[in-house]
Amino acid sequence: MELIPCLLLCFMISLSFLTSPIRPRSSGFSINLIHRDSQLSPYYNASSTHYDNIRNSLLRSMIRSSDIFTPTLASRLPTIRSPLTPEGGEYLMKISVGTPPLDFLVAVDTGSDLTWVQCKPCTECSKQRAPLFHPKKSSTYRKQPCQSKACQTLQPPLCDHKNFCKYEVFNGDHLSHSIGDLSLDSFVFESTSGKPVILPKFSFGCGHLNRGRFNDLTNGVVGLGNGDLSIFNQVSDTIKGKFSYCMVPLKLRNVSSKISLGKDALVSGSRVQKTPLYTKDQDTFYYLNLESVSIGDTNLKFETKANANNADGSTGNIIVDTASIATYLPRQFYQKIEDELKRIIPLTPVEREEVLRLCYKIEENVEEKVPRITFHFTGADWELDALNTVLKMHNGKSCLSIAPGASKAIFGNLQQMNFLVGYNLNDKTLSFKKTNCTKY
Repeated sequence: MELIPCLLLCFMISLSFLTSPIRPRSSGFSINLIHRDSQLSPYYNASSTHYDNIRNSLLRSMIRSSDIFTPTLASRLPTIRSPLTPEGGEYLMKISVGTPPLDFLVAVDTGSDLTWVQCKPCTECSKQRAPLFHPKKSSTYRKQPCQSKACQTLQPPLCDHKNFCKYEVFNGDHLSHSIGDLSLDSFVFESTSGKPVILPKFSFGCGHLNRGRFNDLTNGVVGLGNGDLSIFNQVSDTIKGKFSYCMVPLKLRNVSSKISLGKDALVSGSRVQKTPLYTKDQDTFYYLNLESVSIGDTNLKFETKANANNADGSTGNIIVDTASIATYLPRQFYQKIEDELKRIIPLTPVEREEVLRLCYKIEENVEEKVPRITFHFTGADWELDALNTVLKMHNGKSCLSIAPGASKAIFGNLQQMNFLVGYNLNDKTLSFKKTNCTKY
């Protein structure tokens, strides 16, 4: 089904119930992922250039990378490990909650577990244009007791004086947070076929105290992480632990990316590569094991102090992320990549950007001069095209879309564009192949 520009957050889904709904026990379905800067998004600003959007995405990615690796996230919080997505995230999804359904636009995040929306009564809420979800007006809404299985996944569980379960989600900097009731209600997702996908008893956070870097166009977060409360693990038995996505290039403003679950998430063919998928102590994030990076014929071994082994002796050392546009590597290793590129590219670098350090003049056709860059994961080689490695900026510069970061590493969404990326949570593997995502 072709999406039309969404100028208002509230849209009526009731007509879609005239068709047969897809239940999660069916074999598979796909959902549109709307890039926040596309013409299909309420964030779309016709006066903003492609380069303005790139710069803003980079700044959001820089904030996100700082949030992800703030040490207090693990050491100070005993509850859900889900960094909040600032200012709406990079990708959006339409959902409906409750009976009768209330419609929302939410940020999508593989670095978050819990799905949550802002709810009445609201002690403190970020401004939003859509109405707040009102639990008392939904006939299918229920608070979860502390004895519920979902509540027991919080360590330790938080209970109020009536023995109902509470949740707390904080950003690493503790400046953004959502606090409220862990709840159950009917969730409806709009599939690409036009039929509603109904999850009748979905665990989510009903947020009564929400503060931070949020935009009034987005109403919450859909958690696609690996924790027990993520959407994938809540329907894992029915989708067989499989999901995939295919992200279209940023310049295609009128085409949606897609995320698929169950049988629709199959990544097959002769060009498919597969690598182990790892989770860590608090398993919100998805990790791969990066062994080296090749710049042309030069292979640079990936060595970092952050290479901490898992219990089985294997190593997961780089997060696969959909909400960060750039790839971030530890500074010392990044410097080796920059030095090698400077040696090979027969051009003189110009002044760096705020996030990206290696830049050249656009008119020098940098894309044709950048050597082949390949990320070598355990058992798989992720070879990048110019689309995945060079960003044209607004001020006449082309910059390498790989940046120095903290001690840990993030594999960003730009490096994944025009790849079909499939996760198998049961087999703990990630598969990928080059794909024209506009035709997927």
